[in-house]
Amino acid sequence: MSSTLETTGRTLAQIKPLKIGPIVVDPPVLQAPMAGFTNFVYRQIVREFGGAGLQATEMISARGFLAMEAHDQEHPDRLWGVKEEARPLAVQIWDNDPDTLAAVGAKLAHEFGVSVVDINFGCPVKQVTVAAHSGSYLLRTPDRIGKIIEKVVAACAPTPVTAKIRLGCAMDCVNAIDVAQVVEGAGAAALTCHGRVAAQFFSGSADWDKIAQIKPHLKKIPLIGNGDIDSPEKAIAMFERYPVDGVMIARAALGKPWLFKQVAAALKGEPVPPDPTLEEQRTLLLYHYDLVTQRFGVQKGTVLMRKYACCYAQGRPGAREFRTYAAKVSTPAEFHEIVERYFPR
Repeated sequence: MSSTLETTGRTLAQIKPLKIGPIVVDPPVLQAPMAGFTNFVYRQIVREFGGAGLQATEMISARGFLAMEAHDQEHPDRLWGVKEEARPLAVQIWDNDPDTLAAVGAKLAHEFGVSVVDINFGCPVKQVTVAAHSGSYLLRTPDRIGKIIEKVVAACAPTPVTAKIRLGCAMDCVNAIDVAQVVEGAGAAALTCHGRVAAQFFSGSADWDKIAQIKPHLKKIPLIGNGDIDSPEKAIAMFERYPVDGVMIARAALGKPWLFKQVAAALKGEPVPPDPTLEEQRTLLLYHYDLVTQRFGVQKGTVLMRKYACCYAQGRPGAREFRTYAAKVSTPAEFHEIVERYFPR
């Protein structure tokens, strides 16, 4: 976490809510969109703890959305509950075609009434990059990104449109500053940058120095930093050390959905609530399981809950053994038994 840049010199009192167009994000702490994880149930749990200034859905394939509509099918499962969900709420979409993204962005803005339409230019997985030439693949063509944003902004107005990027495609192709300027020039209302290049996936450490280097090149839109924030202390350090307007928390909060509440308290200068006790975490894990099975059914919900359970165990004694068993559970009885064993009363 060492920095070659001077600290911002900001005090806690100087850390303000950020604005994404007309949307006020208070506190300036955002919940990242994460495919396969940030579904309606997870967002509900985060919301119950509090502390996230803006939540986001899983990313939506724009092409898949339109294909389902063309066949009179229900909207993508990832949009379940979005119309009635508390605001502010962002929905992230991906594709490489400006018209396709604009069509879906317009529906999200005007039919679903979402607060923010976010466009993914950072996903590094091959199904999105190599197979679909989308996500972080587009970082190699900033002009294309500009055309996409211009179309989506026009289609979604007055709903703000944002972009999420990485530092570049590879270590020898770090072009986040160029991309950021294109993003702002095309009319986006905010930019989030993850501090790794796509080739790194999630290995190594996020480079917040390089995130910070973007800020002087943005004239008016906020810069949101993302990567490796796993504690209130790190979140505060990012604000104190770097000129970001907001921070986005991703993987660390999957097993600690109370992290947003802790960060929000730290930003106010209030005592940081302690992590829940082992018994409280056990109760939360079973509550999460009940919500997931109510939403998706027992069979699908139990399988889906495997990965969440593994996240909750992170950093705990016996976590490896717990994950081995949790990854195989297929019935409610098996799930309850493994939780009772590793999260005792």
